[in-house]
Amino acid sequence: MIRTATETSDEHDASRCLARSVVKTLAEEPALEAVTIDRAQQKISVATLGRTDVTQLTGRLTEKFHHAQEAVSDQACGLLTGDGDCSRCDTPLSDQQSQRITIKHESGATTIARVTCPTAPTFWRWRDMPFPKVVQRDVEFLEHADEHENEWKAQLVLAILCGVFGLTGYFLGRAGHPTLSLVSFIAAYLAGGWFPAEEVWERLRKSAIDVHFLMLAVAIGAASIGAWAEGATLLFLFSLSGALEHYALGRTQKEIRSLFRDAPKVATILDAQGREREVKVELIRTGMRLLVKPGSQFPVDAEVLKGGTAADESNLTGEATPVEKAVGETVLAGTINLWGAVEVSVLRPAAESSLQKIIHLIREAQQQKAPAQQFTDKFGTYYTYAVLTLSLLMFFVWWLAIGLPPFTSSVELRSAFYRAMTLLVVASPCALVLSIPSAVLAAIAWGARHGVLIRGGAAVEKLAEVNVVALDKTGTLTTGELRVEKVESFPAGRENEVARLAYSLEKLSTHPLARAITRYGKQQQIEAIEFEKFESVTGQGLKGRCDGSESLLGRREWVELARPTQAIAQVPPTEAGFSEIWLAQDGLLGRIVLRDDIRPQARAVLDALHTAGLRSVVLTGDRRATAEYLKTELHLDEVRAELKPEEKVAAIKALSDGGNRVAMIGDGVNDAPSLAAAHVGVAMGARGSDAALEQADVVLMHDRLENFLAAFRLSQRARRVIRQNLVISMGTVAVLVVFALIGKIPLPIGVVGHEGSTVIVVMNSLRLLLGGRDKQN
Repeated sequence: MIRTATETSDEHDASRCLARSVVKTLAEEPALEAVTIDRAQQKISVATLGRTDVTQLTGRLTEKFHHAQEAVSDQACGLLTGDGDCSRCDTPLSDQQSQRITIKHESGATTIARVTCPTAPTFWRWRDMPFPKVVQRDVEFLEHADEHENEWKAQLVLAILCGVFGLTGYFLGRAGHPTLSLVSFIAAYLAGGWFPAEEVWERLRKSAIDVHFLMLAVAIGAASIGAWAEGATLLFLFSLSGALEHYALGRTQKEIRSLFRDAPKVATILDAQGREREVKVELIRTGMRLLVKPGSQFPVDAEVLKGGTAADESNLTGEATPVEKAVGETVLAGTINLWGAVEVSVLRPAAESSLQKIIHLIREAQQQKAPAQQFTDKFGTYYTYAVLTLSLLMFFVWWLAIGLPPFTSSVELRSAFYRAMTLLVVASPCALVLSIPSAVLAAIAWGARHGVLIRGGAAVEKLAEVNVVALDKTGTLTTGELRVEKVESFPAGRENEVARLAYSLEKLSTHPLARAITRYGKQQQIEAIEFEKFESVTGQGLKGRCDGSESLLGRREWVELARPTQAIAQVPPTEAGFSEIWLAQDGLLGRIVLRDDIRPQARAVLDALHTAGLRSVVLTGDRRATAEYLKTELHLDEVRAELKPEEKVAAIKALSDGGNRVAMIGDGVNDAPSLAAAHVGVAMGARGSDAALEQADVVLMHDRLENFLAAFRLSQRARRVIRQNLVISMGTVAVLVVFALIGKIPLPIGVVGHEGSTVIVVMNSLRLLLGGRDKQN
């Protein structure tokens, strides 16, 4: 996309208003004829003329309208309400814009359309699209996230009281004090049934039942036939196992919350005169200057303007080694400034910081269910009703067909109702329901504490299925922290001009090469040039125009094709391990040589993956020579070089079509399509682009490639634990149900078996949280 300096201002105005965004979109989308915005019905309708890719058009419109609506969530646009121009916009619609469009208000809806012939609307094709939702993005401090952290303690106290009152009632009954015994049993019921009753009430209000309902039903049923001791035993064991479950799952949540408990609440800003003032973190805006003192946390993502320090990033990345921070380098929200006072410039608001992105991703991960869990959730619901039906049916079979007494039991002969209650207990799916989510949450928590962010249960299961690992080169196998080795000009003597033009162009880009040149320019205090036009050519480089002269910055082949000259051909390519970027302007030719070191851990990680039976494939846009150098150094199975982003996606699809389960590891915006196409997408680090993080199933914090190996092994361990849990839960139910059907198991033993399997399942899952890094299997 080409942008002029004047267009940039227009875009800023348009993005602040939904109506202006529509007007601008009509000018940019030739197939779009009209847009109707109905706020009352929360609906947007678009009209197109001729053939167009509706899916892509709708996607572009949704993104544009969402950003515009989000920007004015607190104030309606006058162009939509019929009140005139929007008060949020700096200028009214220009005469040229007014002549090109019509704005019509009718029944609470506004239609913005092109000026066209009267018959054209009859050929329009209307389609509805979602109304952009405005969600206020708040800063999450997680300060109230542990409200229920100690709930298990109250449950444990009540469970113990239930057991004490139950035993008291039993011994009082044996001692010949029936009234006192009954009072003790009632107290036991109240203590043991308090929390289960709360759960039952909440679910009944939603017209649902679960295992809590079954347990209370059995306890009440036991009391109704005088089996108070059995009912108290049931409630004691059920409430005790509930307390242990809450403790185990609470421990998982606590592991995650401990990462972010101390997020900064206020920051010190500097005004133009250098005066200090404290403000709330949520009020910080992009471009503000902050002062961060030693020992305090960086409140937002920012860039160092003055001073130097080291940052402790362990809470975000799992890396205990301090990271040096100099001028031009990025500091992350929530990390600790260790020793130097620094002035920083805010890169993004607190709600969009790396810390908040990670918190959001963890929240999202905890809510995403694994495929197996989705099955057990559905199965568990139907299974609960099936158990109720079977128990009712067997009550009549034992009573009417076999001839057992319906309600009265003796020492020698249990009643049909007693046996039905026992069947109801042992067949309940409590352990089955907990078998998968407990393992998934424990795996997510362990990963978060060790620098691996797993986005939900599906990712936990899918990662264990991978047999091919595709990797980007820059920022994945290499450090991604390129540094400028030298600046050359041809002929020599104009190196400063080359550096200045390259810095001025690259500061508008986000590629790793651009970050290195931008950092170099700031460290050298180079003054940037303002370009009138700027264009990014995907996979090739950048174009810019200044004072009527066009500058090119990009790949050797692209620059040589655009500006044919013998000088480029006479310069030999860089050695393997180095990168080059060429600059050409009228009468000026130059080259910037950069170095990107291979990660020290890359060789060991790839060897370990190969030992585990995984095939490694590198997909890179770099030169063939550089790719072959990597293949030799790292013992890669395959390299594919000089690939554009769309060719990387095609390579992923080809591998998948061959029956492989592919994990793609990348870090940049250009890797996002490949991450989405892979069976499992893996993004490198908290510094990864928003696009890459959005598409990733797994995020490796601190750009540590070895964490992929840890994530892969964790996924395998989690899959084994899930299978073990399923065998334990379903096997226990099967054995106990058989004994219950033949009447060979008393209710207390059934309760012990049922609750015991539940506790075993939860504790087995907890091994994922408590265990260290798994060794090679």
